[in-house]
Amino acid sequence: MTSRSLRLVALGLPALWMACFFLAPFAILLTIALGESAEGLPPYASPFRDGGFTPNWANFAMLAEDGFYAEALLRSLRVATVSASLCMLIGYPMALAIARAPERWRNPLLLAVMLPFWTSFLLRVTAWIGILQDQGWLNAALMGLGLTSEPVPLLYTEFAMYLGMSYGYLPFAVLPLYASLSKQDPALEEAAFDLGATPWRVFLSVTLPLSLPGVVAAFLLVFIPACGEFVIPELLGGPSAQLVGRVLWTEFFQNRDWPLASALAVAMLLLLVLPIAIFQRRAAKA
Repeated sequence: MTSRSLRLVALGLPALWMACFFLAPFAILLTIALGESAEGLPPYASPFRDGGFTPNWANFAMLAEDGFYAEALLRSLRVATVSASLCMLIGYPMALAIARAPERWRNPLLLAVMLPFWTSFLLRVTAWIGILQDQGWLNAALMGLGLTSEPVPLLYTEFAMYLGMSYGYLPFAVLPLYASLSKQDPALEEAAFDLGATPWRVFLSVTLPLSLPGVVAAFLLVFIPACGEFVIPELLGGPSAQLVGRVLWTEFFQNRDWPLASALAVAMLLLLVLPIAIFQRRAAKA
């Protein structure tokens, strides 16, 4: 096989993967979003009917006119931003400690980070209910230490939701940060120390700038799935945690309004494409 053929195969396989598992599902979703709600199975009328194409833009107009859906989109973006930021604050020191640890300790420490993946995600989130409820372990510890005389309402709050989001997505932040920090040349930091820089100055001038690609990648790896998270807000969040995931579930399975739900999913996807495109552009310039 020639080098040209190998290049075509190398480029063709990812393109085929994207076409099958991204472009095709997106095209189906967009087709449903441009249809009309109807009785039957499936519960929508396709825009491709009567030998022509008659798109229905009312579903997208509804998203712009009804503040409920706009609030759900904005709330999802806010929750994802805060969750990703918390994962960065917690995950960066962890990744830096693992990258600076002796060689024999790095693999065990990375294994400890990935260990939660060996347990069902649903079970891990449900376990937080037992910890945070009024009769849970955390309230029992607080009352046992004399810090409070009655249970503190922790479950079904924004605190519980952000705690669950940070816990669930923390490994997605630690691993790319570690990959970026472990590739840095220690001689650069040693040179900064030799020139009289303090540890904090070395971190701000050398370590952090060199790890920015890993920071951006880690942030996006948490931010993107957190935007559409359904399980954690449903189990730990309060009644006000009306994120896009919960709204989509309601529209699809309770209201059976597939076109409106698809329009909401398309709008959310387009909002997520923007940070990805910015990251790819910055990475190409680097």
